[in-house]
Amino acid sequence: MITVAIVAAHVAALVAWPILLVGIVNRVKARWAGRRGPPLWQLGFDLWRLVRKDVVRSTTSTAVFAIAPWIVLASALAASLVVPLAGPAPLGFRFDFLLLIYLWGLGRLALMLGALDTGSPFEGMGASREATFGALLEPALVLVLIALAAATHGASLAEALATRPDDPQAAPVWIAAIVALLVVIQVEGARMPVDDPTTHLELTMIHEVMILDHSGPDLAAVQAGAAVKLATACALVANLINPVPADAGRLAVAGGLLAASVGVALVIGAVEATVARLRLRAVPQYILIAVVASMVAVLATRWRGLA
Repeated sequence: MITVAIVAAHVAALVAWPILLVGIVNRVKARWAGRRGPPLWQLGFDLWRLVRKDVVRSTTSTAVFAIAPWIVLASALAASLVVPLAGPAPLGFRFDFLLLIYLWGLGRLALMLGALDTGSPFEGMGASREATFGALLEPALVLVLIALAAATHGASLAEALATRPDDPQAAPVWIAAIVALLVVIQVEGARMPVDDPTTHLELTMIHEVMILDHSGPDLAAVQAGAAVKLATACALVANLINPVPADAGRLAVAGGLLAASVGVALVIGAVEATVARLRLRAVPQYILIAVVASMVAVLATRWRGLA
């Protein structure tokens, strides 16, 4: 049942948590490089600065370019409603994880169409890469969520994320799901190791090259959407590794989820720092890790008789 407290906690998490997680990832990368790094709330400062600027759009672009950033943000916010960020999710129904997948796909489609609408060959190149990597990743996301649902005999995302390794039969599914979702976080959250956000070398960028023509509030919407997707994807893993039992109390569960999300962000930052500038031709092989892990999870449900 949706209560005011659940909605308030979810909204509060959406306002602050994506900004903080991006700050943690960037700070970890900076520390690995021997630097102090930006403030943890730097993304919040950047968004505030961007929303106060004017929007500059190319005369060759159409309304597609103007509305694409807001579809990216709206789809990311809507998708987060079915994922427990700091407690129970505001929405939950049978096979709600399919809504999550479709909304993330809608945001990716809008971003690619906006990039293509500029007529820039660089942004078209980024859109092509995004389409390729998204096509490789989506089967992994679908399979891993189906495997988790089968492991718990549940039909909703909240039930699927209740999988725990203390059950010997579910442990292989749990491990494979975490491996797959760690790759999903990087691709969906615009944190691919080959896509270094600190550079503007178009030949190595994926997400960043698609938003080169966005400015002002439009750019803020795209960056906020990517941060929300990162927080939502981190929450998927956080729910799996949350050490606090579901019946321990709302505050304890929320604290466990937030702490687990911080741990996931630390891992993502370390991965970005250690395998930065992954060769572009190796990215499909990198994403294949998620595909293989998701297939292992599905096979484990059959092998252990969980499906």
